[in-house]
Amino acid sequence: MVKILRYTEYLYLVVAIASIYKIITLWSVAPQETYIFIFFAVVSVAMFLFRRKYRKRFEKRARENQ
Repeated sequence: MVKILRYTEYLYLVVAIASIYKIITLWSVAPQETYIFIFFAVVSVAMFLFRRKYRKRFEKRARENQ
């Protein structure tokens, strides 16, 4: 179960990287369309950090219970 949680964390980073790439490619053409990708990038990085923090807390609690 913990391995699945670890992989889903990195999925958020993939979304953030894809959003940042889209921001860079669209910024000079249509800056109005990049705001949604900025939102996706910020939320994805925040979710990565949030999920990572709680996964580590979950692993620590599992080690203490053994």
